[in-house]
Amino acid sequence: MTTGTNRQEAVFELVRGMSKAEKRNFKLFASRSAANQDAKFIALFDALDSLDEYDEAKVLKKSGIRKEQLPNMKSYLYRQILVSIRLLNVQHVGVMEIHQTIDFARILYDKSMFRQALQMLDKAKKMALEYRNFTLALEIVEFEKRVESLHMNRSATDRAERLSDQAEALSERISNINELSNLSVQLYSLNLQLGYVRSAKDRKLVTDFFKSKLEGYDDRGMSFHERLYLYQARMWYSYIRHDFVICYRYALRWVGLFDEKPELISPYYDHYVRAVARLLDVLFMTRRHDQMVRVIGKFERQLPKIRPMTDNLIILSNLCLLQAKINVHFLEGSFAEGVELAAQVDDFLARYGRSVDEHYRMLLSYKIACLYFGNGDYKKCMGYLHAIISIPNPQFRRDLQVFARILHLIASYEAGDDYSLEYQIRNVYAFVVKINDMHSVQHEIITFLKRIPHTYASDFKGELTRLYEHLKPFETHPYERRPFFYLDIISWLESKIRNIPIAEIIRQKYLDERRKR
Repeated sequence: MTTGTNRQEAVFELVRGMSKAEKRNFKLFASRSAANQDAKFIALFDALDSLDEYDEAKVLKKSGIRKEQLPNMKSYLYRQILVSIRLLNVQHVGVMEIHQTIDFARILYDKSMFRQALQMLDKAKKMALEYRNFTLALEIVEFEKRVESLHMNRSATDRAERLSDQAEALSERISNINELSNLSVQLYSLNLQLGYVRSAKDRKLVTDFFKSKLEGYDDRGMSFHERLYLYQARMWYSYIRHDFVICYRYALRWVGLFDEKPELISPYYDHYVRAVARLLDVLFMTRRHDQMVRVIGKFERQLPKIRPMTDNLIILSNLCLLQAKINVHFLEGSFAEGVELAAQVDDFLARYGRSVDEHYRMLLSYKIACLYFGNGDYKKCMGYLHAIISIPNPQFRRDLQVFARILHLIASYEAGDDYSLEYQIRNVYAFVVKINDMHSVQHEIITFLKRIPHTYASDFKGELTRLYEHLKPFETHPYERRPFFYLDIISWLESKIRNIPIAEIIRQKYLDERRKR
């Protein structure tokens, strides 16, 4: 197989990612714009569409295109496909329709039809403001000012002043949105690298850097996007600092923006899905099972109403729902039912994996591994963990990488792979020290595992009890409790001490919590 560069393969990826409706529309579009049905770029499209993997030799043979023509033909085809998809979606995607209306205004402007151009711009501006797209609205106002300046008279003076006032107000909104979105991105990036605060020093660093910036805003009178980024930023700030009550408050407000303005769900579906995903995550962290189930149900009812159903929406919604449903099984201890989601995860990643970033692939692998661990299938558990352990960058999601290795150790022990346990323990210990992530919970677990090969069977239950007594106080420790969200080691210890499956232990805790409410 001859594989081209990423740039050369871009058109192949685009063709493979098209829906049936998009392909059908493209063939109609291409047939009208081409001189005849045998146009070379249509032949190239058919050749690429027939392949499961990119193979330049097969492309040349099937399309009848000469090798020296191929780069230009690919570029042309790439552009033609995007144009056809844009034409198909323009009535369904607000931003595309706004851009098209601005383009129409530009055509009228170039033909000196200024009055008609202004009418078209006014229509575009109303749409931009309806979708709360202030950047586009400002672009339109600046265009309006250009048109007005060419045929301004005394009666137009008031309009010019109104346009100047609009531009100033929009610029202020955009400046606030940029500042808040930058804060949100910085905090999200910090979460990917750090995961969570591990000490009073970490907490102080995060607080000192972000608190004053976040406290300088009052959401009263803010626009939709200003509030959206403010709630995002405050949610991530609280999440990193382990303030889950406050985190829940801002995740709820983030979702609430779309409850207030349901017409904005479709144009900003990515923000909506992420808001729901973060709310479900914090509900899991705070063990609010019933509310999780209700939010999942509401989200699943809303999804079919979002138009158009793009690949990106499918990917984001699947990531949200798969993780949330797995977390529900964690809370219930229903691991036997939960492992049925593994096939859905595998199918999803097989189809969309190239478009899913590494963070989410790691997270899904880890969660499926935990389901198999809870169900007693340690070999499959280790198989999914290997996908995380083999990642070359030790600093990326190091929290997940550490606990993937620790869970792999425990699964190896449970599976009876004692022959390599000491070697694995040394490697894990070295890894945790190397990335400077050795905290009390990790240290206690690794120390326990080190002693296992040298412990007599008669003393084993005593070692388990000792570890349980050492770890139990950390469940409520402000900086040491986070590991229990990754690995319910307490329930595992209880299951070993009482000789009861871990699923039964967790299920009983879940039922006890329900009775107390």
